[in-house]
Amino acid sequence: QVQLVESGGGLVQAGGSLRLSCAASGRTLSRYYMGWFRQAPGKEREFVAAIAWSGDRTSHADSVKGRFTISKDNSKSTIYLQMDSLKPEDTAVYYCAAALSHHIIVRKGDYYGKGTLVTVSS
Repeated sequence: QVQLVESGGGLVQAGGSLRLSCAASGRTLSRYYMGWFRQAPGKEREFVAAIAWSGDRTSHADSVKGRFTISKDNSKSTIYLQMDSLKPEDTAVYYCAAALSHHIIVRKGDYYGKGTLVTVSS
């Protein structure tokens, strides 16, 4: 069982930046890959970025490459999503996720947090 709590969402103007945080907990947390997904109104949830607790491997969706960066702090069991050059189309509820493999986390999470809303105004 993994518990995930997101924070850091809000309203920002286009071109601005936000940093999301996800505090993770669970007895077997180190076994999981971590990721961010987002769901815009009327659209399906989509993969944004992923990272492993061990090593430096990261993955980012093409739509956010060069603008968003996923990172982690193992000592705090926390992952982050630094979002720069935000666009109105980035408006969505952002969910932290955990899954047992990289193959899975780039497609879906086994666990999700409740989400945090990011609104980008034009």
